[in-house]
Amino acid sequence: MAQVVRRQRVSAYVGYHAFGLQESNDGDLPVPFPDAFQRNAFISTHPGRLDITSGGHTHTATVDVEVWDAAPPQDPVGWDEQAEGDFESASGQVAVWSTHTGRTDDVIRLADTGGSWRVRVSCVGRAEAAALAEGEATGFGVERYLIQFWAKGSA
Repeated sequence: MAQVVRRQRVSAYVGYHAFGLQESNDGDLPVPFPDAFQRNAFISTHPGRLDITSGGHTHTATVDVEVWDAAPPQDPVGWDEQAEGDFESASGQVAVWSTHTGRTDDVIRLADTGGSWRVRVSCVGRAEAAALAEGEATGFGVERYLIQFWAKGSA
């Protein structure tokens, strides 16, 4: 049975409906955040980068990141949106990036070294975040994400 290896909660400042997880040190990335951001997709990936499209324009989302030793069980109940993709990390360390504030100080450690990962992103609170944007308000923690990583090829 799959087990959580580590869990971390971070905040993501969403700007222009977007935030991302990207290599902590982005100096060698061919396409750094937010270049080539795909606004029509819930998630999209680039080398060393995972882009996420939010339901709201400007707010602070709560993001729980989990690293698993194998594929975590599916939990489709209660999520507004859910998607999976592949993620490559050269360092095993990523950070949250925003179009407004750039890189956050929090480092998310996937592993001690780089590797290939599968990632599942789940979100709740999208309509509430969109309603805040319609009223030109911001909020904290209205939109919540669960981002789960596990090594590619692990059962």
